[in-house]
Parts: sequence; structure tokens; C-alpha cells
Amino acid sequence: MGLRWKTIPDDMRAFIEAQKVFFVATSPHDGRVNLSPKGLDTLRVLDERRVVYLDLTGSGNETAAHVTENGRMTMMFCALSGDPLTLRLYGKAELIRPDNPDWETLRPLFPDLPGARQIFRLNVESVATSCGWSMPVVTAMRERDELVNWASGQSPDQIEAYRLANNVVSIDGLSTGYVSDDF
Repeated sequence: MGLRWKTIPDDMRAFIEAQKVFFVATSPHDGRVNLSPKGLDTLRVLDERRVVYLDLTGSGNETAAHVTENGRMTMMFCALSGDPLTLRLYGKAELIRPDNPDWETLRPLFPDLPGARQIFRLNVESVATSCGWSMPVVTAMRERDELVNWASGQSPDQIEAYRLANNVVSIDGLSTGYVSDDF
């Protein structure tokens, strides 16, 4: 049976922090739902109401477009080993880029990963679990290094060119906010 809370309980915080992969879902008011898998050492639980993750340069920037438009975000964590459990965090997210004063406080929480683009802070409004009984048990897991290797092989100018070509507009034509007067 699933449980619900308004804040992240300590045992659920420990579960979140132990996961090697998590998923981020966002949606514009009118358009496609986006669901992105995330990994590496990019997630931090700040307290019972706030979670942040470091977003790396990738193929698109849908999450930024949706958060800029309406802030809605759901994060999902699934136990791929141990006891079955699925946990979701629901709330409003904020986009934090290097020009945001919070960048200087939050960025040092994460390792120096190449291609770091922005940080998302989820202000948690509710927490819910479900059984996770249908999730597979994964016996061996390793982190992929393709994204880090790709970004490491790019100069800052090449990463910026990639972002300008691929991360400025969502697949629904929404601005990601990447190019603006205040960035």
C-alpha cells in the first residue's frame, strides 16, 4: 500500500540518496510530457522540502522549458535492488543557472562534471510511495561514462555552440530560457 507525506521522511531521504538513477518528469501547459532519466553523482537532498540536481548538457533541454513555463516537476526513484519501492516527489521547481545568486552556494555540492549546465531545485509539495513490485531487480549496475567523456572532449566554445544549436527551444517550440538578457 502506498503512503503519502507533505515532506520527505528521514527513511525516504535515505532511500533517495541511495539510488543510482532517478527520473524527472515535466510538462508544459500544452504539449508533450517529458520524462528524463538521470544518474551520476548529481542529486542532493537539502532538507525535508528541497531537492536539487545538477543538470548536464544533453540532447535537449525540455525540463528547462517546462520549468520556465510553469514550474511543475515530478521526480521518481525506483528500488532496483533490495526491498521493492517506488517513490515520487511532487512540487514546483526552480531553474538555477550561473547568473543566479544561488549558483555559488549550490554548485559546490556536486563534483566538477564537464558540461554542467544548470541546477534544478524542487520545492517538494508532496511525497508518495507505491509498491514497486513490478520493477526488476538489477544485479549489476555501472555508471555510464559516455556523456562525461563527450563533454570532456569539447572546448567551452564547442559546448556553448552545441547548447545554442540544441538547447534553446523545446520540441514544442517553447523557450528554455537559455538565451536571455540576464544569462
